[in-house]
Amino acid sequence: MSEDVEQGTLLSPITSPCQGWMMRSFPTHQKQSGRPMLLSDISSFLYCMWGKSLSLICGALSWLRDFEEKKKQEEARLLADEHNGQDKQQQPTSCSAEASNCQGSAGELDWITEFMQKKEEQAMVDRLKEEQIRRKKREDRLEKIRHNVQLKYASKRKRLEDDETQRLLQLSKEILSTELGSDVLEQLDHEEEELILAEYESDEEKKVGLGLDEDDDDDDLEEEHVTKIYYCSRTHSQLAQFVHEVQKSPFDEIRLVSLGSRQNLCVNEEVRHLGAVQLINDRCVEMQKNKHGKKSEGEESEGKKRRVSRAVCPFYSYEQMQFLRDEVLVKVKDIEQLVALGKETKACPYYGSRYAIPAAQLVVLPYQMLLHESTRCASGIKLKDQVVIIDEAHNLIDTITCIYSAEVCGSQLCCAHSQLLQYMERYRKRLKAKNLMYIKQILYLLERFVSILGGNVNQNPNAQSISQAGTELKSINDFLFQSQIDNINLFKVQRYCEKSLISRKLFGFVERYGATSVVKANKEKQKMAGLQNFLLTLHQGPDKEAAIQCHPVEVEDGQPKMASPLMQIEGFLSALTNANQDGRVILNRQGTVAQSSLKFLLLNPAVHFAKVLKECRAAIIAGGTMQPVSDFREQLLSCAIGADRVVEFSCGHVIPPDNILPIILCSGPSNQQLEFTYQKRDLPQMMDEMGRILGNLCNVVPGGVVCFFPSYEYEKQVYTHWERTGLLTRLATKKKIFQEPKRANQVEQVLAEYAKCIKRCSQVGGHVTGALLFSVVGGKMSEGINFSDDLGRCVVMVGMPYPNVKSPELQEKMAYLDKTMPRTAGQPPSKMLIENLCMKAVNQSIGRAIRHQKDFASILLVDHRYARPSVFNKLPQWIKERTEIKPTFGLAFAALRKFHQEKKSCYRSEAS
Repeated sequence: MSEDVEQGTLLSPITSPCQGWMMRSFPTHQKQSGRPMLLSDISSFLYCMWGKSLSLICGALSWLRDFEEKKKQEEARLLADEHNGQDKQQQPTSCSAEASNCQGSAGELDWITEFMQKKEEQAMVDRLKEEQIRRKKREDRLEKIRHNVQLKYASKRKRLEDDETQRLLQLSKEILSTELGSDVLEQLDHEEEELILAEYESDEEKKVGLGLDEDDDDDDLEEEHVTKIYYCSRTHSQLAQFVHEVQKSPFDEIRLVSLGSRQNLCVNEEVRHLGAVQLINDRCVEMQKNKHGKKSEGEESEGKKRRVSRAVCPFYSYEQMQFLRDEVLVKVKDIEQLVALGKETKACPYYGSRYAIPAAQLVVLPYQMLLHESTRCASGIKLKDQVVIIDEAHNLIDTITCIYSAEVCGSQLCCAHSQLLQYMERYRKRLKAKNLMYIKQILYLLERFVSILGGNVNQNPNAQSISQAGTELKSINDFLFQSQIDNINLFKVQRYCEKSLISRKLFGFVERYGATSVVKANKEKQKMAGLQNFLLTLHQGPDKEAAIQCHPVEVEDGQPKMASPLMQIEGFLSALTNANQDGRVILNRQGTVAQSSLKFLLLNPAVHFAKVLKECRAAIIAGGTMQPVSDFREQLLSCAIGADRVVEFSCGHVIPPDNILPIILCSGPSNQQLEFTYQKRDLPQMMDEMGRILGNLCNVVPGGVVCFFPSYEYEKQVYTHWERTGLLTRLATKKKIFQEPKRANQVEQVLAEYAKCIKRCSQVGGHVTGALLFSVVGGKMSEGINFSDDLGRCVVMVGMPYPNVKSPELQEKMAYLDKTMPRTAGQPPSKMLIENLCMKAVNQSIGRAIRHQKDFASILLVDHRYARPSVFNKLPQWIKERTEIKPTFGLAFAALRKFHQEKKSCYRSEAS
């Protein structure tokens, strides 16, 4: 343990498994007694009560409370000094005149320096006064809301009045529409105006505000961000659980705001039904522009005759979002409570929560909002001098890599080209010159992308076969040159796509002329009914069958598929703007153009994570199963900060040592050496040996047994083999067998049946003593699922889940690390990467069993390679120090039987 940790600098002894790093120390003037951190010490009591995540946040909030108190004391001192200085200036001393006679050239310089110092001090005092006024105004407003119930009633009464006004207005419109039927028909015709791109000025940077009126006298949204803590985790359910713990903690009055995506927070059913995240985002932004945008010249000239229907969001009310913002700051709320409040107040939770960020002390948000730069900026998240805590960070590197990678298939490229070409032809006379220029550039890009895959954009991608199938990797520059698009400014194209919302317009076009229209050549009889036949008219020629069939919407696994593939392609274009050395483009050519794909692979996640580290005051990366940690140091931290700025802290588990029995099993019941390599694991004798091991385990282990396999394919192969040999039937006499489903929507059902079976067996008794669950490393049940108590009395790891080293992506990553990273202990970085990926997956899986202080379980690592020092040392410390290496199955079986018999007797004595 480091010297700093021994002093209690970062954290006091933790009684739950976690490893944490403080990657940036606090500024020098904020250090205390030589410590590099300023997080307050945390008592062990907190850890026993709440565990790792809340222990971290309680320590951080304790520091925040002390920091704010010291800041107020410093402000009071400076203001007092300023007041005393004014008093002294009003009482001149007798020596002032004498001193002025002694001034020479040096005195003049001193006078200038003193003047500048006083000016700076006065500016600081003025800022402090302004900040005090704002803080007092905010605190008074929140206190008034907290204790004055009448304000809520007044707000609710006003909402009811607004609803009644809106209802009467709608009734009036219906009466008018009945009287003026022809005008209504004309209005419906002109709804198509929404599909036309607005005039685009590419060379001007427009300041896009939050949609507020310029003359608004309320400056609350412009207040500076107070010092705060950003806490992020992997999923919304983990964040909701964390918020619930905060509500039960001593910090329940903290100003906390939960952030989420529009998909999670939107309360407008018209927008929510779109399903796809990008469609929801674009529709939301478009409705805001309709609300605050000015009428076009065409609309003004046409007047009442030309009524253009522009949908606006009824929940985007600034007054109501102000009320929601204050309600969020007054009392801690999770996302579900925030959505319910938004529906009740008829205010947008997405923007209302964003407005609360400046005044919030604790901001809870998912990974992607913090790690993705453009999302971070759009959400109003400012990390300057703030504290960042990233919890559940075991897959942080993979998350960053995934966020900044992108893939598009040939069918998407051809479909996007078809849709965009039809859009341009339809509105060519209505589009401005710059819009046409950028659309033609995008069409050219799509054409070149399909060409480099070996296809023709004007032909059906499903009918175009690829002569030379295979995978090819290229640097970004080589790809741009080979595609002949190096002369196009992708940064400008990317900005155009973002600002013009062309993908949203294109989606509306496809939605309007989706599947049932025909565009005839005779202009007098034009009639819109479908995109496919419209395409035929554009490709009139000798080969009419060459037209591309592009279906606008397909539903797969209950999830809506994006109708405009241009949305996906925009992500790929954005990825191509990365530095040449930080990524690779993978050309995956398969049987047809439709099956082929282009993928951008990010090789250097540190370049994006460094932006987070350089802005924030301090960062903590924490997790329950972070071992091995070398990946974080080498791939994320070394490029951004020095090694002296990184503090590593690791601790043990809350359970007693005798509540866990980890065993490395080197051979099976028939003395077969256990080595589940790719070459040996498919052998019948190896699968039979594994079956015999499980059969013996089921005889002595009560409750649930979770068996992890390296992959779905191998799990299926073993299951089929055991079914054929009859072993599965013998296992079923002791444990009911369950399999992890591949579909995510079936996981909860399987887990519920698994838990129900175990509970029934423990109550009823009989020959069946529990359940056996076949799961997969890296699958749905290896992360985020708690197999506590009887749900997981034994966890079995079959073999070592090494990644597929033949994968082109992994090979390129290995080559990149060997080229850019130093060797560690004589081993190349690529080999370390493979072992680390394997052991991270193992540690995450075996950690599913022990979930609380009184829990107990055995862990069986079935492969002799786990005993190798390089592998063994990568196990978590709290598991490694209790692990027993058993060369024969007899020794392992005896230890397992003794362990579970003792725990069973202890459990019975406690129950009685």
